[in-house]
Amino acid sequence: MKKILLLFLLCLTGGGMLLAQVLKPFEIGQIHEEARMEKQMFERMKGVTAVDAIRDPYDVIHYRCRWKVDPAVKFIQGSVRVSFVARGNVDTVQLDLHDTLQVDSVLHHGQQVAFDHSGGHIRIPVPALSASDIDSVEVFYQGVPPSSGFGSFEQNVHDTLPEVPIIWTLSEPYGASEWWPCKNDLSDKADSIDLYLEVPDGNLGVSNGLIADQNSVSGWTTYHWKHRYPIATYLVCMAVTNYAVYPQQVTFGNNTMPLNNYLYPEDSADVVPQLQSIPELVTVFDSLFGLYPFAEEKYGQVQFGWGGGMEHQTATFAGNFSYHLLSHELGHQWFGDRVTCGSWEDIWLNEGFATYMTGLGYENMFNGQWWHPYIVAVMGDVTSAPDGSVRCTDTTDINRIFDGRLTYSKGAMILHQLRWVVGDSAFFQGIRNYLNDPSLGYGFARTSDLQSHIEASSGQNLDWYFNDWYDGEGYPSYDIGWSQTGNTLELVVNQQTSDASVSFFALPIPVKVYGAGSDTLLRLSHTYSGEIFQVPVSFKVDSIRFDPDVWIISASNHIASVPEINADEGMRVYPNPASHTVYVQLAKPAGHCNARLFDVSGRLIRSVTFEHTRSFAFPLPELAAGLYDLDVVVDGLHLRQKLVVD
Repeated sequence: MKKILLLFLLCLTGGGMLLAQVLKPFEIGQIHEEARMEKQMFERMKGVTAVDAIRDPYDVIHYRCRWKVDPAVKFIQGSVRVSFVARGNVDTVQLDLHDTLQVDSVLHHGQQVAFDHSGGHIRIPVPALSASDIDSVEVFYQGVPPSSGFGSFEQNVHDTLPEVPIIWTLSEPYGASEWWPCKNDLSDKADSIDLYLEVPDGNLGVSNGLIADQNSVSGWTTYHWKHRYPIATYLVCMAVTNYAVYPQQVTFGNNTMPLNNYLYPEDSADVVPQLQSIPELVTVFDSLFGLYPFAEEKYGQVQFGWGGGMEHQTATFAGNFSYHLLSHELGHQWFGDRVTCGSWEDIWLNEGFATYMTGLGYENMFNGQWWHPYIVAVMGDVTSAPDGSVRCTDTTDINRIFDGRLTYSKGAMILHQLRWVVGDSAFFQGIRNYLNDPSLGYGFARTSDLQSHIEASSGQNLDWYFNDWYDGEGYPSYDIGWSQTGNTLELVVNQQTSDASVSFFALPIPVKVYGAGSDTLLRLSHTYSGEIFQVPVSFKVDSIRFDPDVWIISASNHIASVPEINADEGMRVYPNPASHTVYVQLAKPAGHCNARLFDVSGRLIRSVTFEHTRSFAFPLPELAAGLYDLDVVVDGLHLRQKLVVD
């Protein structure tokens, strides 16, 4: 075959690429594009049923796949040997394969056996097995995989003069059985795989793991790919075309791992500069979450004919090479590939983590200049609507499973906010423990598994957090009034929530105090709306900022300096003028108070009663602009204030 082209950068002027050459400013639409593409993958699989009881009593140990593929022809021919261990009594093995593909024969220990191929399943009788018995079957098949307009097995072209054919696969969530016989579900990972790709000379067949061998016979070259890590069925992949290889590498301690990139030759000059951040990004994620999960083999990008990306294990398929896409897909190697969500209800464990890892790359690279804009943009996406839970309760609703705002953005931000709640040390240690848990690593996890590991590392019970932020909907808005008397700063913190599912979000909140050339960051444990904090300060305060580093999921926050309470008036009211809500702070705690709002004619507009409080929020109904009277009866004493509504 023709020698595969190896690409190298001839030089990097000044010792490195300029940041502008490899990184484009972040746009929130990139997250929603990721979600849209995931929805597209699921749409094509409507009606596919992946799990039924007949095949539940066995676990896959190993797949040996032999495939013959010509990228100029949409056709596959080959065999798959499935080795498995019985979990109970087994006399029938069921695999999944689309009915448009033809099964030529099935072998059991080299002997042809009967089978039934119908309804998208292959049912194969085997001698009676008991729990822990190991056996195998081999299926020989061929045909044209079905066309859905998108994946799972696509044949098209790249380049223009002349056109060059390519075949690529993309099986998420249940598309694998459209092109190969397998156990196609989200509950079992094969312990290892061997894949033999026989392709016409001049082409390179790419798959998971490392090339163990290759040989050419009569115009065809066979690439033997070996992968020795557990792998979910939907992450098995192949792509075949005239790839050029751009090799990189990354070092972990004393070991070096290849980063191999498989590119269209005509695009390589444009793509190579965009790959220069990847080795550093791998080491950043390694330092935060532990060793790259497949460090004994490789990582790399494989160019294919779709605009998005897919986190195939050790071999991300990429249709573009933006930092945002590549960092997201690399993040999936830890969250999605090493530990896979145990149900689509927990899809945020894949997508929320990968979205946050894009941000962590920004935090630790490029001088950190994109970190704050990224978090601000993602927070703004979360709070662009008042409702919505991270937990996906309807796993039949594709739009909800891959909702960019909830599964991706809010999933990422509840991780970011949890990092603030428990601190960096407990946060990252808990996640490393989650990834390395023997019952979860290279397996499947649920949200409760993540919670238990963060609880263990932090020493905190986090039921309240996951109840409010994973199950609950919406977010808080804060209104903070402050005043200073001598060296004491008093802050009154009120909160409203955007959705009724959560009446109050209990959180430690960051408030930064500035003045006299000094500043200090306060961490206020906010446990109820209207809570008053008295904090010693050593300087005259001239301004305050709420959450300057953007840790808290919130919106429409207000901070105001308020005058001291006049002893004769007994309360202070702010803001004044007001629009939607007015806040009242009393000179001393009251056992019972009733706040009433009147218009200038004396007509009662609203009356609200409060118990055992010193401050409260008084919501204003839809009111015409003008002057109103606020009358607050505190333990029988009337306190009155003119209020302007604008």
